[in-house]
Amino acid sequence: MRFSDLKPLTAAQQFLLLTKNPLSTGDGELGSGRFRWHYKTSPTPLSRIYDARLEFAPNHSPRVFIDGPDLLMLSEGEDLPHVYDQKPTLLCLYLPRTYEWQPWMRLDQTIIPWTSLWLFYFEDWLIDGEWRGGGEHPEHRNVEQRISRSRLQRRHAPGRRD
Repeated sequence: MRFSDLKPLTAAQQFLLLTKNPLSTGDGELGSGRFRWHYKTSPTPLSRIYDARLEFAPNHSPRVFIDGPDLLMLSEGEDLPHVYDQKPTLLCLYLPRTYEWQPWMRLDQTIIPWTSLWLFYFEDWLIDGEWRGGGEHPEHRNVEQRISRSRLQRRHAPGRRD
């Protein structure tokens, strides 16, 4: 079976999986094929506890925000590395064009642990200002434009019948 043959998980399926995984213990609001999930996470047993929010909607990349503590305050005003938006803090967890995350993948087994890993590298960055998390960081607007452009191209592809 090829990856392209796998069916995307619905918002309701993803929501249910989040409720069952101890890594993502929290609560949320599910409705109209989308949801918001609030949970607490900590990258190590000695780390602070963070309030995270995961937003999921069909045909969009999952979005993770850190609602508390204020990461800009922790960084003493330094621009945060590897984020799409500084405030509210929208994390850059993967590069969409590389297909590291796909809609058939479970959020509780990908995005949730990737968030903890991002926070681990963030805490390390606070110590000496060097981001060791790797990765490439595109601008948020460019990612959304690229996603919208590819949908438009598919919709108007020659020989396509709707």
